Amino acid sequence: MKAFTAAALQIAPVPGPLSAESVAANVAKCVDFTRRCVDATGAELLVLPESATTGFTPACPPEELWDLITDLPGGLIEPLQDVAKELGVVICVGTYERGPERGVVYNSSVLIDRSGEVLGVYRKTHPFCSEIVTGGGWVTPGDTVAVCDTDLGRIGMIICFDGDYPELSRIQAVQGAEIICRPSALLRSADIWELTSRARAYDNHVYVIGANAVGADPAGVLYFGNSHIVTPIAHIAAKAATHEGWVTARLDPAEAMASLTPGSNIGQAFDHLRDRNLDLINNHLDDLRAPAKTAFPHA
Repeated sequence: MKAFTAAALQIAPVPGPLSAESVAANVAKCVDFTRRCVDATGAELLVLPESATTGFTPACPPEELWDLITDLPGGLIEPLQDVAKELGVVICVGTYERGPERGVVYNSSVLIDRSGEVLGVYRKTHPFCSEIVTGGGWVTPGDTVAVCDTDLGRIGMIICFDGDYPELSRIQAVQGAEIICRPSALLRSADIWELTSRARAYDNHVYVIGANAVGADPAGVLYFGNSHIVTPIAHIAAKAATHEGWVTARLDPAEAMASLTPGSNIGQAFDHLRDRNLDLINNHLDDLRAPAKTAFPHA
């Protein structure tokens, strides 16, 4: 990994019901904010929110949503591929993706290289309970991990609620991820949003860039932003408020693990990846794979 400036952008979907026109307007807005952010900050990696091309809650059946989006790579994100190539930047953006049959929709994250090429597509493996198709929602879960090599570093992707599941980020870290991008449209609370990003960063000693939506989606659901960039020792290096815009931070591998806490003269001695008790893990693989649920009643 090299030292560079990263940005987390928070963008509100255009108001009103979902349509071909609103999807095009959302994509154009993503391109505009990307241009403005790069011009103002010189950021080389830009992370945009979950489902930034539509807004999170589509307020329409999965079949209608399927008609409004495309495969990946596909026409939906071509304007972002073009601006990535024009500006020479890396972009991670959340968007819904067409599945193989009408009505099959994935909640996906796309990593676009400086050349404009799509390096990887990650499909959300832990859709939220109201989002997943088996719960009456519109999203079919994915089942693969995505970690991609770039000239900035090795980048993994998770999406919003995925950040509640430590196993997914741990797999990416073991696969060599140095940065994890977390496009989100998180609703629960700012505390949980920050807690989970900081935990995943600290668990795995990776940078986590969380870009959370703001404004209202097509169903009128409101989002609180608070996008952030977290260091490998769980320090919040940059944090946004609740309006549209961006935050940036300098990611420097020479400083990432230099001290126990930010600015401390005490060096960082432990390593959560190196120091894992692999014997314990190997002895309990069946437990890790076993179905389970909380002992407490649900609301």
